[in-house]
Amino acid sequence: MSSIRRFGQAGFTLVELLVVIAIIGILVGLLLPAVQAAREAARRMQCSNNVRQIGLALHNYESAHKKFPPGWIANDPDGEPGWGWATALLPFLEQNNVYQQLDLNVEIIATQNMPMIETVIPTYICPSDPGNAVFQIAESSGGHTHIRSPKNFYFDEDEPHNVDEGDKLFPIAKSNYVGVYGTGEVDESPYNSDGAFWGNSRVRMQDFVDGTSNTIVIGERSSRLGGSLWHGVIPEANASFARIVGSTDHVPNSPVGHYDDFSSYHATGANFIMGDCSVRLIPDTIDETVYRAMATRQGGEAFSLPD
Repeated sequence: MSSIRRFGQAGFTLVELLVVIAIIGILVGLLLPAVQAAREAARRMQCSNNVRQIGLALHNYESAHKKFPPGWIANDPDGEPGWGWATALLPFLEQNNVYQQLDLNVEIIATQNMPMIETVIPTYICPSDPGNAVFQIAESSGGHTHIRSPKNFYFDEDEPHNVDEGDKLFPIAKSNYVGVYGTGEVDESPYNSDGAFWGNSRVRMQDFVDGTSNTIVIGERSSRLGGSLWHGVIPEANASFARIVGSTDHVPNSPVGHYDDFSSYHATGANFIMGDCSVRLIPDTIDETVYRAMATRQGGEAFSLPD
């Protein structure tokens, strides 16, 4: 009898078990945000590394050609053949095998190029951006390249819309990094701007009168309002010009931001590469005047960069 009594006394009561479970639940609740924060920090670091690799590739391209690649190559107002700056950098990102399979003499969606449309370039993908690396790109409803044409896709200032809503064209690989067009609207003057990239642009290092360390040239864009591209301009697609360049019309991650703005899924801002190849996480709390000044290559503005 005594041995049976001692065995029964060694067990846990229901109350003790519930207390232990509650303590474990509290610990998990405390640890989970820390784990998620650590994972996001690692993803943000990988994104920063991607931007740095793109910056190095851009500088290597400039060393070889004495100028930056054009925002996109256009032989007509619609932007065709449309191959963009990110395509030009492929050989400098150890993606020469992809570059060699593209026929740059014809439009992006020509028959011979279609097998490469869905090719994902890892360096062009931010690991914090959710969703698939290949998305369904939307057709321009008005048969126009503009993103604010009344016949196409209207943007309400207080209610941004996704440019990939509506009829779809085909699946295509996304990119989370776009060139800095400048301070204006991409659609209003696609072949002239105050930034680093626009249609048929040929910017040289000496053109950065404001200083390469003061000028942003490539920045991050999330897929929240639609996918961006590494390929270039596809006239049949909605927001075709803005798929590869962006404007500083609003600060990063602005709640009223448009598709052609810069944005990310990072908590405090978006990653950018400066003209001197340094990487900066520009916060979404930056003063808009300073932010717009950083996007001009020869605006002559006087400002202090955020820490």
